[in-house]
Amino acid sequence: MLKLGGARLLDDRDASAVEAALAEAPVAGCMVSARVEIAGLEPWRLGGELWGIERGLLRGGRLDGLCFAGPNLIPLRGTSSEWRVFADRALRRRRMCSSLVGPAEQVLGLWSELAGEWDSPREIRDHQPLLAMSGQPRVSPDPLVRRVRPDELNRYLPAAVAMFTEEVGVDPGLEDGGAAYRARVAELIAAGRAFARFEGDEVVFKAEIGAMSNAVGQIQGVWVHPERRGEGLGATGTAAVVDTLVNRLDRTASLYVNAYNLPACAAYRRIGFREVGSYATVLF
Repeated sequence: MLKLGGARLLDDRDASAVEAALAEAPVAGCMVSARVEIAGLEPWRLGGELWGIERGLLRGGRLDGLCFAGPNLIPLRGTSSEWRVFADRALRRRRMCSSLVGPAEQVLGLWSELAGEWDSPREIRDHQPLLAMSGQPRVSPDPLVRRVRPDELNRYLPAAVAMFTEEVGVDPGLEDGGAAYRARVAELIAAGRAFARFEGDEVVFKAEIGAMSNAVGQIQGVWVHPERRGEGLGATGTAAVVDTLVNRLDRTASLYVNAYNLPACAAYRRIGFREVGSYATVLF
């Protein structure tokens, strides 16, 4: 058996090997695929680094380990040997990522190598069912859910901030007054990937397509106004976003959800989502 070397920084010369690796798990790898398809593999365009490990001697062969290191650390492929190598590379510099996220086995395995070296996380979500569907929603889509227009940013933003604070446990405006988060939300709106149901000036349902590869769109930020919960707006609203992804954009619709969020899990099952894997998230 060949000795496992260090993790190598991948670049555009590795495109075919990366494409093959991502194609094996298009739903699990959507967040990374979306970046690679647009930007390629050069770090200055990708917004992070893609690390690879291969046991063969020739460049371009099968990647036994694959990990994205950017705003989030996203391990996608590997076993305990690869996790140790990725951890060694990550520990050569101070922690830059705000979370580890991705397939549960990879995330928890890599975290087992990093724990004790990095600061303690705020929370570890060790089981987040990864769901997907490519057919018509079983729940009728809400006809009042539509794409948010750029001129509606100020009306939409409070709901987005409330969702982020509720889900992540941190106000996105603490560090820079919310400038970076506002810019990210504006970017999603401009791309036509933010959806909402407005009643007057108030958002009562919202969701976004956070990452979108050529094959999969990952829904994120599903939120219902606290005073309107229990009315079914989450299911019908999410069905509207699924309908856009499947029938208009020709993508598989995907999302991941905290296993303890039983109402959301039940709603997604009613819509027609099926579990295709498990994610985990380590939040700093």
